[in-house]
Amino acid sequence: MQKRVGSILALLLGIALLTTSAMAQQDKSKRPSPPAKASCGSTITVDYSSPRMNGRKIFGDLVPYGKVWRAGANEATTFVTTADLTVGGKTIPAGSYTIFTLPTADKWTLIISKKTGEWGIPYPGEADDFARVDMKVSKLPSPVENFTIAFENAGGKCTMHLDWETTRASITFAAKK
Repeated sequence: MQKRVGSILALLLGIALLTTSAMAQQDKSKRPSPPAKASCGSTITVDYSSPRMNGRKIFGDLVPYGKVWRAGANEATTFVTTADLTVGGKTIPAGSYTIFTLPTADKWTLIISKKTGEWGIPYPGEADDFARVDMKVSKLPSPVENFTIAFENAGGKCTMHLDWETTRASITFAAKK
């Protein structure tokens, strides 16, 4: 009898865990910072969560200057490339990475981390950095409510733009020759 009760309890616990996991997956789209994706052809794919301004001051406040930022919200922002790339004179082999940024008022740094699969914070540390590359920063003509990562594909190069509030941080990737 005890074995049967134990088996039934184990079965119920398993069903509860599966149901909770499925519900968590469905709820991602209902988060205040929903999941988003950007890609450049079939070579680069970025998965991130897109937070909203909601009347807040973003850079220099919500996202402090001089501190590593996860470039989104929720889970860490993933960067997957199916080909070897060059960026800022550095080679990035095909593979999966996590990206972070280090924003300041006039300069940003893209951090490509070897560590993957973690939540967006805390930043795992410089020991896991694969590369750090300077980004170009410019002002947008009007505020952008939703944090957005997008690619511009021109001349065999992919320029990644991170837009939010009135700031654009950009960096160009090229296929390694």
